Amino acid sequence: MAGAVSCLPGARIGVAVSGGGDSLALLVMLRDWAETTGAELYAATVDHGLRPESAAEATQVAAVCGRLGVPHSTLLWTGYTGQGNLQAEARMARQSLLAGWALDVGIDHICLGHTRDDQAETVLMRLARGSGVDGLSGMAVVRPDPSGVIWLRPLLDVRREALRDVLRRRSLVWAEDPSNGDLRFDRVKMRDLLSRQDQHGLGADRLADTAERMSAASRVLRRVAYEAALTLLDIEDGDIVFPARSFAELEDETRWRLLSMALCRVASQSYRPRLKTLRSAEIAAMAGRRTSLHGCLVGVRQGLLRIQREPSAAARHSLRAPGLWDGRWQVEGPASAGPPPLISALGETGLALRPDWRASGRNRIALLASPAIWENGMVTACPLLDPASEWHAKLIWDKTMICDALLTH
Repeated sequence: MAGAVSCLPGARIGVAVSGGGDSLALLVMLRDWAETTGAELYAATVDHGLRPESAAEATQVAAVCGRLGVPHSTLLWTGYTGQGNLQAEARMARQSLLAGWALDVGIDHICLGHTRDDQAETVLMRLARGSGVDGLSGMAVVRPDPSGVIWLRPLLDVRREALRDVLRRRSLVWAEDPSNGDLRFDRVKMRDLLSRQDQHGLGADRLADTAERMSAASRVLRRVAYEAALTLLDIEDGDIVFPARSFAELEDETRWRLLSMALCRVASQSYRPRLKTLRSAEIAAMAGRRTSLHGCLVGVRQGLLRIQREPSAAARHSLRAPGLWDGRWQVEGPASAGPPPLISALGETGLALRPDWRASGRNRIALLASPAIWENGMVTACPLLDPASEWHAKLIWDKTMICDALLTH
């Protein structure tokens, strides 16, 4: 554990504690570590409200934290609609709640209780899905979050049973989530499969070792993509562009990394598209056919491979000014005496009100998906077309940020 947190003595650090054996043991170990280093430790429990026992489990964690002298918060999730993948929805909600809590408390790092067993299960799940080098690298010890929080997994080298021993020695009781035995869930299926594979040489330790080797290979591939992006990537009005000929000459893995990164950045998505759909979009674009993927349009025009926000996707986002619009543009302007104007996509309706747009030399699709200021059904400002306007729109990312992210994602 020390390796993941050794760079943080004296820091303010958070830990996510569900009440299960792994996270409870992490809490105890971090509390001991914090006492010796002078770090400030804070704990949080996410109550998903999906089981009758969850509130009592959060209360139990709070009681343990009280005895250990660790400040504790319970974060409630009330947003599940019953639609979609429950475990995926719960994971995203959990990360969002924890990141918000950390920012409120002034914490930069949050420790998670994933173990070597979790790593093996993750690798096996991704292998079943046909993942490549990055996926088979498993979970990273250190992972930056778009919110600014950094997730730490200091127990990835520790087996689950060893953590139970820590708790037994301290006479601490942990909660058992019944869903951990529910074979309807993929992770539980993989856990069950792993329990029967040690005799065949495919146990948790072997898979975790494979993840470490894949991680080393991934670092090399990320560096190659980073160097290519430094040379080829450009940004135009929120679009990410590459010289098509030079892009086509790159190795497959490098092209796919750059294209995935561009799609995720332009559409503000955390997860890459599947490789099959990515390859289909690339082939179509290089053949001169514009394709929709991941909330973006991908196509080649005038020698440039252009990844653009899809106007219909941007049109779904509106908010009162000022603010961050469509996850890309920070829009600022003068204060309004009345209700704040609306920030929405310029779209076809707005562009029709600006017949002079061609004189700007800007790309039409980029303009359709760009922010505009709307009042009473009329466009009063379009920052990309009105550089002298009091309203300004600035991308929250630039080339340096994109290239640097290639080294860590």
